[in-house]
Amino acid sequence: MIYVIQTLVDAVSVGAVYALSALGIGLLFGVMRLVNFAQGEFVTIGIYTLMLTVGLWFPLAAILTVLVVVLLALLADRLAFKPVRDADPATMLITSFALSYLLQNVLVLIFGARPIGFNIIPELGLPVMIGEIRIPRLNILTICVAVGLLTGIALFLRRTRIGIEMRAAAVDFRMARLLGIKGDRVIAVAFALTGVLSAVVAVLFAAQTGTAAPTYGLQLALVGFVATVIGGMGSLVGAVFGGMIVGVVTVCLQALLPPELRVFREAFVYAVVIAILVLRPDGLFQGVGSRERV
Repeated sequence: MIYVIQTLVDAVSVGAVYALSALGIGLLFGVMRLVNFAQGEFVTIGIYTLMLTVGLWFPLAAILTVLVVVLLALLADRLAFKPVRDADPATMLITSFALSYLLQNVLVLIFGARPIGFNIIPELGLPVMIGEIRIPRLNILTICVAVGLLTGIALFLRRTRIGIEMRAAAVDFRMARLLGIKGDRVIAVAFALTGVLSAVVAVLFAAQTGTAAPTYGLQLALVGFVATVIGGMGSLVGAVFGGMIVGVVTVCLQALLPPELRVFREAFVYAVVIAILVLRPDGLFQGVGSRERV
């Protein structure tokens, strides 16, 4: 029983990181119908920023990481995506791939391709004892941060003017603009929120792995995209649930599979993903992904 509880806490912790990653992809897709694979590099640059500032007071290093990643996201919107915003969706997708590989190779040129180890707060690895159950502090922190951030974004989208404008733009971008909503501002805020989510994922992921490598973000972006598809393209609630499902399934398979089959864990995970999509081709939640982008 103790092992089951510890495994579930680990699963929820990993799922929380995946949920935040998927939510960042879902936000941009909802507003722009853009699957931004360059978001993975936003996470990677956040990890390297944290690595370079790890000697500072941790809250200051985390704030600097958020600022750098948000600025990068806004620059990406301004320089890379705005010029092709009215182009074919395939053009925007290729642009995101191109930006992803550009940023990844710049990181390789600066830092090299090998992982670099660093330690954020050693105390986060210590366990919290609840009876006989040992739960790492990092898992508790990850779950609390994810819940707080998801709640904050939900309130932002429902209670603020710009949040309501973003939701309107996600339903019908053209009509929203005709009603006086400034499309550029809505898209800029969506990119900024994506930057915040990417920075938080970077901090949590760096705390879990203790290393920085140019390919880490791409892995998280792919997982986030899969989670978004499972949840339903265009559904933010679906993106969060999709991320949780992928995280929980991944950790549970790691715990339940025989040792000789654990190397094939990812294959089993994507088999579960295929099974879900066979049963629910449009995802678990109905989104606005099938509507035309303008």
